Order: sequence, then structure tokens, then C-alpha cells
Amino acid sequence: MANRIRLDKYLSNSGYGSRKEIKKLLKNGSTKVDGQVVKDSSFKVEPGINTVMIDGNIIEYRKHVYIMMNKPAGVISATYDSREETVIDILEEYYKKFDLFPVGRLDKDTEGLLLLTNDGKLAHNLLSPKKHVDKTYYAKVDGEITLEDCVKFKDGVIIDNDYKTLPANLEIIKAGTISKVHITIREGKFHQIKKMIKAVGKKVIYLKRISMGNLKLDNDLEIGEYRELTGDEHSSLVNR
Repeated sequence: MANRIRLDKYLSNSGYGSRKEIKKLLKNGSTKVDGQVVKDSSFKVEPGINTVMIDGNIIEYRKHVYIMMNKPAGVISATYDSREETVIDILEEYYKKFDLFPVGRLDKDTEGLLLLTNDGKLAHNLLSPKKHVDKTYYAKVDGEITLEDCVKFKDGVIIDNDYKTLPANLEIIKAGTISKVHITIREGKFHQIKKMIKAVGKKVIYLKRISMGNLKLDNDLEIGEYRELTGDEHSSLVNR
């Protein structure tokens, strides 16, 4: 009995729209529970026990959805915008029914790993400042990154006039006129990577997030592509 939920919640979590939309859906008599037509949105069902069908098709209950996206530049990390294309706009219609949202944000011109979900608890755990989840980026920098810069990052640098960042890791892949680096931070301040690089006298010209906590960007995902997390990937986020 403890696992029983409202039919509208069952259908909403299974990708059939908002509760208001589902109320309209139920009125047409196409929804059955264990073979009986149900029009009451407050009717209680138990996932895995009761069989819910719409137009003769069994509806599998999905409480949460987790998607890894290789976010393209030029797209904003938001659920809706009247002028700009969002990461939700990229998704096929099936996933748009789940009320997904991006976990954190990537700047419009930043590419790479973005997690989309409807699991608010997991999102909170990944974004809470108290959790200090590592986020690693690959960056190309206009200017030569030095070992001195790495030491400064490890100590924390001043951005936004008076804010000292938490210690961060700056790893040099290639130093030169255009340097290539990996940067790992535990915060998510607005434009933080760009501001930290600016604080040591250089400029970010390309930025891509490659990991968040234990979740690493799938190298087989092309820019703009996405897929659902594997069971192991989901477990790595929950049990980190």
C-alpha cells in the first residue's frame, strides 16, 4: 500500500505531460487500470503491480530519467527561452514530456557534458556547495600557462573584485602561445573558469566540460548528441 501513487502522477512520470494535460486525457476513456476504464486522476495505482494501459498500450512507469548530453555551443542551459534555443529544444519529443531540466549550467558558448534529469534530489546533491562535486574542463587558452599559474589556482584566485575561489587544479597539457589545459573546480560561479584564467592574465578561447563528479563525457557522443545514462553511470552519481 505504501508504494501506491496517484494515476496522474504515474502518467506524468511516464512522460504523458502535466497533471492538467493528463486530466483531459483521462476524460476520453482510453486509460485502463487492470482492464478497467479509469477517469479519476486521483485513482491510486502501484507501479509494478497494477497494469496501466492507454489505447491498448501498456505504460511503463518511469519515476526518473537521466540523460547525458554533449552540449553544443550556441545553446543555452535552460528549460525554456522565448528567443534562444535551449538544451531541452534539442531533445526528441518523447523526452520533452518528462519535465527535464539541466543540472547546473554551461555558458552559451561552452560545450560538453551536461546532465538532464527530473530527479530534484540528485540534482541538489550534485549542485550543493556543501557537496563540493568536482567539475573538470578542457580549455584552450590565449597565452602561455605556467607552473606559477598552477600554484595560484591551487591557492585560489580572486575573481569578481573580492571573491577568492576555492582551491582548483590547473593541469598543463601543452604550454605555448595557445595553451591547452585541464581545470578542475568545486564551485559553479558565473563564468568562473573564464574569470579564473583572466585572473592570471590570460583568456579562454575554447571551453568544454569533460566530467562532473564520477560522470565522464562519453567520447562517442558527437556535439549535440545525447543518450540515457547506463545503470553504472547512474550508480556512480548516487553512490559517489
